[in-house]
Amino acid sequence: MLEKVLIANRGEIALRILRACKEMGIKTVAVHSKADENLMHVRLADETVCIGPNNATDSYLNIPAIISAAEVTDSVAIHPGYGFLAENADFAEQVERSGFTFIGPSPEVIRLMGDKVSAIKAMKKSGVPTVPGSDGPLTDDHERTLKIARNIGYPVIIKASGGGGGRGMRAVHREQGLLNAISVTRTEAGAAFNNDVVYLEKFLETPRHVEVQVLSDGQGNAIHLGDRDCSLQRRHQKVIEEAPAPGIPEEARQRIYKACTDACIEIGYRGAGTFEFLYQEGEFYFIEMNTRVQVEHPVSEEISGFDIIKEQLRIANGETLSVTQDDIKFNGHAIECRINAEDPKTFMPSPGKLTQLHMPGGNGVRVDSHLYQGYSVPPFYDSMIAKLITWGPDRETALTRMRNALDELVIEGIRTNTPLHQELVRDTGFIEGGVNIHYLTKKLEG
Repeated sequence: MLEKVLIANRGEIALRILRACKEMGIKTVAVHSKADENLMHVRLADETVCIGPNNATDSYLNIPAIISAAEVTDSVAIHPGYGFLAENADFAEQVERSGFTFIGPSPEVIRLMGDKVSAIKAMKKSGVPTVPGSDGPLTDDHERTLKIARNIGYPVIIKASGGGGGRGMRAVHREQGLLNAISVTRTEAGAAFNNDVVYLEKFLETPRHVEVQVLSDGQGNAIHLGDRDCSLQRRHQKVIEEAPAPGIPEEARQRIYKACTDACIEIGYRGAGTFEFLYQEGEFYFIEMNTRVQVEHPVSEEISGFDIIKEQLRIANGETLSVTQDDIKFNGHAIECRINAEDPKTFMPSPGKLTQLHMPGGNGVRVDSHLYQGYSVPPFYDSMIAKLITWGPDRETALTRMRNALDELVIEGIRTNTPLHQELVRDTGFIEGGVNIHYLTKKLEG
């Protein structure tokens, strides 16, 4: 097994990776910014290295500093977690060129799936259903573009090939506004992503966000851990996730699972990954693949009883998958609430020192968090400070446990979005299941 792993991340995911390493007898190295010297995983790691000042650009995004830290600590592998450099193909390439193991897919696959146009092309070839669109970049041939849009039917959406996280997208409802929307999106994409390639797709008006968790060893084997519904979103950022997605016909489920695992084998995928889909009127439409572990991976672990991080480590060590699909038995329902250090009404970040902390517990309750009493949440990074996960033999039980857990949760000294979650898990529409991606936005505006 990998002897020593450097964790190139912070917060709850860094602690999650450290715990998996400790269970497997793997030594750990925590790299951190100056602001993060008191993080829990930094306290628990076998070795620590400060890689720069508070700004992420000078620390967690500083590739030479991270590789230098791996060299001076004799690490053999680097786990990127999620965010920061996790889907940066240049980082993965430099890690491997420096003689270390990158715990994730190959740089080539990260590039393939990181570019939306090439990803859609690869998925079509593999038999994964995609949204009707331009089947490639839009050119300066305006007549061709207008014809494509007419054939698809309005509304359509213009997307930046290098975009993500809800950025680089613009919906168009009438032909008169199409060419101007393309021009504006192209300019914005060039400035934001250093890539002005844009493409066009049918705009689905009331879809759900449903994704499939996969693991593949790059040696011809792939499995799925079921699906998740992540439709409760604000500004394209997920707020609550659950597994499995409510109300999906079993036949449609099995069809998309097979398409995803087949695609993993086709592209030579290695590690954990997630296929993200828009789901509307019984049909799945591929939107992107995340080539890393996801924030919401715990709900898949809860319904499958399978440890995704440990399997990432085994695969990175060159092993084949430790299980087959037949070994995975799904059980019950799981829900995850992302707890953020932010005002529940204005959503403004709320950094500061925790004066009181009580995490909920009990049967079917899991908390993934790096918080401890007296810890100061810094203002420099993402506001997520905890993930509250509940499991139950059915969705109703999981929801009941989540309501109780949220009511039990005490975080004082800063503001959090807990009141929003308490409202959402009692919301009639969410309780019924199957809300679309616009539901939360409309609720907050109403």
